[in-house]
Amino acid sequence: MPIKYIPYTPNTIEGQAVLDNITRTKRVLRYRENNEVYNRLERGMPYYEVETVEQVGKPSDNLVIRGECLSACAYLKEQGIKVDLVYIDPPFASGADYAKKVYIRRNPKLAEKIKAAETEMDIEGIKAFEETMYGDIWQKEDFLNWMYENLQAIKSIMSENASIYMHLDWHIGHYVKILMDEVFGENNFVNEIIWAYRSGGASKKASIARKHDCIYFYCNNPDTFEINTIKERQYLDKKFIGTLVDENGRFYVDTILTDTLMGVIHRVLDDGSIKNYSCRPVLNVSKERLDYSTQKPEGLVDLLLEIASNKDMVVADFFGGSGVTAKVANELGRKFIHCDIGINSIQTVRDRLVAEKANFTVKEVKDGVNLFRNPQQTMDKLSTLITGLQTKVEGVSNFWLGAINDSKLGSVPVYVPELIDSQQKLLDIPTINRIINQEIQNLSITAKKVIVYYIDIDDEKELKKFIKENNATTTDIELRDLKNLLHETVVNDELEFSVSKEKEEYSISIDKFISDRLKQKINEFNDKGNLQAINKGKKFDPINISEEGLELIELISLDCKNSEGEWFSSTEIKIDKLGYVIYDGEKSKDFWNGKITSKEKPLRIKVRNISGDESIVSVE
Repeated sequence: MPIKYIPYTPNTIEGQAVLDNITRTKRVLRYRENNEVYNRLERGMPYYEVETVEQVGKPSDNLVIRGECLSACAYLKEQGIKVDLVYIDPPFASGADYAKKVYIRRNPKLAEKIKAAETEMDIEGIKAFEETMYGDIWQKEDFLNWMYENLQAIKSIMSENASIYMHLDWHIGHYVKILMDEVFGENNFVNEIIWAYRSGGASKKASIARKHDCIYFYCNNPDTFEINTIKERQYLDKKFIGTLVDENGRFYVDTILTDTLMGVIHRVLDDGSIKNYSCRPVLNVSKERLDYSTQKPEGLVDLLLEIASNKDMVVADFFGGSGVTAKVANELGRKFIHCDIGINSIQTVRDRLVAEKANFTVKEVKDGVNLFRNPQQTMDKLSTLITGLQTKVEGVSNFWLGAINDSKLGSVPVYVPELIDSQQKLLDIPTINRIINQEIQNLSITAKKVIVYYIDIDDEKELKKFIKENNATTTDIELRDLKNLLHETVVNDELEFSVSKEKEEYSISIDKFISDRLKQKINEFNDKGNLQAINKGKKFDPINISEEGLELIELISLDCKNSEGEWFSSTEIKIDKLGYVIYDGEKSKDFWNGKITSKEKPLRIKVRNISGDESIVSVE
């Protein structure tokens, strides 16, 4: 349960257009026996314990938070932290699954042979498989309810003169624009910025290619809010009236930046120099690319931050993804807050900021939800952990995760809250009422029993009393704590290593690394690939892992300061997908030799596998 609930901002702006089909954080309790309707007002933002995971560099106000937007905002508000600019690029309700490509690293022994032959590594031939990062699959009303809560939470921690960018596309943007009018006020709307790009935008034959996103820009106080005017240098093919000529003889004019961002923008700085912003999408060939779905170009975010913030202001991104906002904010001398619920996001931005020599603290919201990498993969894993559960059972709607086939009871539908939706985390009377008076009665099968999992429960005694008094069906309702099951989703990998000391240096040799989860994933990939190859009459080249298993390691970090608690990375190495070593954020052309060294005595070792799971082992 949360420690407490922190109130949202006051009521939304009156007199705005509203969407009547969303509940706006109010829960509606309806009884089928009569027309009486009970409303329960929102409790506010759930405030949980927040644990410091790691301190990188010197103490600072910069934060990287693993947790959902609502809980992160509750923490910031409780700490009295205000933000001056928010840029968010949330899920677009696009109906798409976004995957991460997981690359198998080179065997250190093989890398040594390649180095001896003076042969460069290349991406060709590297084995890889994909894992789902998150599913952007929402019912429209559910998405809008969820986004409304997030906007209310974000508004509550924005400073008086703060502003917010909301980055969306055609799927849901027009609806969210109405929500933002309601939350921030139509008069506080600054502009709709169009980000037009030249690549992508594939369309069906009966449509025109979609090649732009919309960025809705609002401020808290239009009377005092000021933007930084950006002059855009436009180069011309020939001379016109008022045309200027630069030192290279090119014709140009300087104009105020428009609300359409595309291509390369040449900003004129105060000293007359030119700064180029590339607003095109990040392609695979780009040096920025981190193999992270939905990654946005640094030039785009750089320009947006320059327009709406100044040095030392706090810039926040509550759906931080690959960490573009945090990186750019740090480069521009702004303070940053990066928040995301997925561990891959936290690791990506953490490594990115280490390479930038940034100072920041990594924190984690301890909401009782022991996530496996991210909500989507956790939900997928839960379906395998519930003994006997079958998904997509005929006669059982999508409200249920599936059903268990019991020899005595028959089919037993199972409800599991959607982990990405904060409204579902608390089991309360409105949810139970829906199950009793709607979902059980809508089943096309006869259910003697249903199982309802919960993360938090409002008042268990009161809930059971409500079930007893209001359950007119013959179906028993069993309540189970999901946290017990979630605990089983996270199991450490196994690590074997040896420590030696030569002169003033400690050397840790990684002798063996075992990851049962990755082995299972690779076996599934090989089985599927082999079957497809047989059907097509082709030969399949499987992923093979050595007995030592070192190809499954992405990062190794040594803590020479703390033997428990908060992690301090005294030294670390990261092996990129080509097999080259990154030492404490510095890239090299060295191949990993299976070791890591330290001048100080290591107390703990942390190993991250190629999918993002981390295991910490004591060295002593």
